[in-house]
Amino acid sequence: MSKELSPRGLPAKDDLSSSMPHRDLAAWLSHIEQLHPKSIAMGLERVKRVLERLSLQPNFKIITVAGTNGKGSTCAMLAQIYRQAGYQVGCYTSPHLLRYNERVRINGVEASDEALCVAFAAVERARLGVNAEDDEIALTYFEVGTLAAVWHFAQSAIDIAVLEIGLGGRLDAVNAFEPDCAVVTSVDIDHQEFLGDNRESIGAEKAGIYRPSLPAICGDLNPPKSLIAYAQKVGADFMCIQHEFGYEALASGWHYLANGKIVYTLPLPALEGSYQLLNASCVVAAVESLQSVLPVHADAIAAAMSEVKLAGRFQTVSKSPCLILDVAHNPHAAEALAKNLKAHRVQSSSVTTAKAGKTIAVFAMLADKDIKGVVSAVKDEIDFWYVTDIDHVRRAPVNELVKVILEVVPQAKIKIFDTAAAACKQACIDTEVCIDRSENDKIVVFGSFFTVSSVMQYLTQYADIHF
Repeated sequence: MSKELSPRGLPAKDDLSSSMPHRDLAAWLSHIEQLHPKSIAMGLERVKRVLERLSLQPNFKIITVAGTNGKGSTCAMLAQIYRQAGYQVGCYTSPHLLRYNERVRINGVEASDEALCVAFAAVERARLGVNAEDDEIALTYFEVGTLAAVWHFAQSAIDIAVLEIGLGGRLDAVNAFEPDCAVVTSVDIDHQEFLGDNRESIGAEKAGIYRPSLPAICGDLNPPKSLIAYAQKVGADFMCIQHEFGYEALASGWHYLANGKIVYTLPLPALEGSYQLLNASCVVAAVESLQSVLPVHADAIAAAMSEVKLAGRFQTVSKSPCLILDVAHNPHAAEALAKNLKAHRVQSSSVTTAKAGKTIAVFAMLADKDIKGVVSAVKDEIDFWYVTDIDHVRRAPVNELVKVILEVVPQAKIKIFDTAAAACKQACIDTEVCIDRSENDKIVVFGSFFTVSSVMQYLTQYADIHF
């Protein structure tokens, strides 16, 4: 008896479930972690071979988003706009904070464990080989996840997918799919071991997501020459902030500008930080570039700006004490965090009796990041450093973090903790019982997705705060 096939020629879901070893989501994630000897292996050849075996040809529009910082916010705003406009929207992002399911969403709803298992099974079958003569293809965790996410979207009759690049652009697994519009939010120094140690080399890698004749958005205020040159070389429809589009901040909103003219008057993005207007401008530019195929009314854009949410981006999760979560993990992001902290600082003056308040940092980073650059960026906004270990193979040892902090701030006040949860708990206690406490004291958790994730798990379990 022949196998039942889906409309795209792939084995039907029931058949996939029965033809693969039974694994729950945790088992699948453990399995795909072990498929490749390296956690990161740049290149598209292996991914494209599995993609061909899957016969995966998305029949929905795709927006690809790359950038050193701002990718998550940009993806969140894009997905929210198209949802408000009534479209079926898939969104693939990484990394996750609490659950793998966060990476794969349709209309804001996380993919179920069952759906992800079925998608992983589809990718696994293609990876192992459809025919007897096919060889097994090694894929990384991210590569399997990317293929599985897009396969899931293809089964779900979506209208548009927003796909976040994991690392770089040119050789990232997401770039195996052909976008209808590509966005590079920013270019700065990060992942030097893979992308190079200067903005020109990094810009060239990120520009690799641009395509001939298609919209190529850039939100960097000073884009590397390499990025512009690549866009021109391939004949992309290049649009750069402060040139083809931009924004004008207002007291209670902002103007989106195209070629210097006001197109929309919009509410400020619900995401904190003045820099979010850079991301929001890229988002609207991308939406405008696809108006002929996916029409969006101004009301949908405005509503999305007011309602967009994104965990871990200067996210205030408690007001007593004030507890802020931010995944800032490189100097560029740390500079943005410092600006946000400064903007929220209460200044003591003759006009007000309010205390300025202290800021406690719950801080941990990965060893391969620019620790000194991050500390230098935020040093003026931090009063106490609660330095902690995190459960990750690439974590920076606590003594190394302390050493760097003291190099930058010789008189820094530092406490050391085994876990981010313990550091956060003590920070909350200290803001309550400290003799010179102020209602304006703040706790900011930052330095890595893993630092924030650890605290989020603690808050979910013990403080009844749900994400």
